[in-house]
Amino acid sequence: MPAENASTPGTGPVAVSAGSPLLRVDDLHTSFHVAAGEVRAVRGVSLTLDRGRTLGIVGESGSGKTVLARSIMRLNIGGNVSTSGNVEFEGRDLLDLPLKAMKNLWGTELAMVFQDPMTSLNPVVRVGRQLTEHVRSNLGAGRGEARQMAIDLLREVRIPDAEARLRAFPHELSGGMRQRICIAIALACEPALLFADEPTTALDVTVQHQILNLLGREQRDREMAMILVTHDLGVVAGRTDDTIVMYAGKVVEQAPTRVLFTEMRHPYSEALLRSIPRIGQRSHTRLSAITGRPPDPIDIPPGCPFSPRCPYVQQKCREEPPPLVAAGDGAGGASHLSACWYPVGTDAGRDAFARNLADRLPQTVVVAEGSEFAESAAANAAAEATAANGSFEGGGA
Repeated sequence: MPAENASTPGTGPVAVSAGSPLLRVDDLHTSFHVAAGEVRAVRGVSLTLDRGRTLGIVGESGSGKTVLARSIMRLNIGGNVSTSGNVEFEGRDLLDLPLKAMKNLWGTELAMVFQDPMTSLNPVVRVGRQLTEHVRSNLGAGRGEARQMAIDLLREVRIPDAEARLRAFPHELSGGMRQRICIAIALACEPALLFADEPTTALDVTVQHQILNLLGREQRDREMAMILVTHDLGVVAGRTDDTIVMYAGKVVEQAPTRVLFTEMRHPYSEALLRSIPRIGQRSHTRLSAITGRPPDPIDIPPGCPFSPRCPYVQQKCREEPPPLVAAGDGAGGASHLSACWYPVGTDAGRDAFARNLADRLPQTVVVAEGSEFAESAAANAAAEATAANGSFEGGGA
């Protein structure tokens, strides 16, 4: 995507500096107004993404990951949805664009691979038509040209016997093949930014690995930016340049991915990492789970939203929400941010953990019983997650 003289259909040319980020999100809020109250799904998220880079967004179900991605693309449409803040893409404020102009960006500059390929594809329309309609509508290609482009796309995403697959209905294909077709549709018009929202949901482990490697290869070959949304820290290990950890609609930690795994600072990030099954564990080893459950987005508690589940929690955490600030003088520098009063790996964090262990705080005891030294266990899990998942460069699709 050119860095200068970019334009949005219907809005005229926009001058974009060559050094400016592709995407800039500032203080984004999204709420859903329902009968029970206001569901605050995204609360003040800010981020930047440069051209050609990959950003991971990690968190449990309900943390706001998908709503954030859909809010950036203006896909949360409805009378009960309110979105505020600033979303700047290629120098254009997406939240201020008319919906017609926004629709012209979908597919051509912004695209998304959704969680469930069975519901993303029209079950009563053949695969070929779903591919060619997209190409003809956005690129103005003729019938024959669009069909050849569709065949080429299916081959590119490693669909065998591509011509025959054009005549298939989605239900005649496996889950992995359906997801590859969704990826082909998303890539058809050469978008500058691709959102991959839990792209491996409901797929077996081998197919998950293939799909993730496919996305990585396409991202590199096309030099496009990508936002990978997942609940699994192991998925982003070696596959993203930077990672954001979300909880209760807010960013609780943000860092270059390698730094996040080696210098983790937020207790929630540590808990996610600790819950990854490890290769070296014996069979039938009890999996490590995060105690408690995420807060109700209609009634988020005061202070740190993770405090009811945190093994490091102190009274200050229950009363004052921690700001997202630089995590210290580690390898991440100013790019490593964390929102915690008692960060993991610091003297304050170790003292808080020891006090809670002495007081037999349930969530602290659970962590301590799982490992003699919680920090050592987290470090081992980080190394194993990175080794097990490898990187995009390490495997083919």
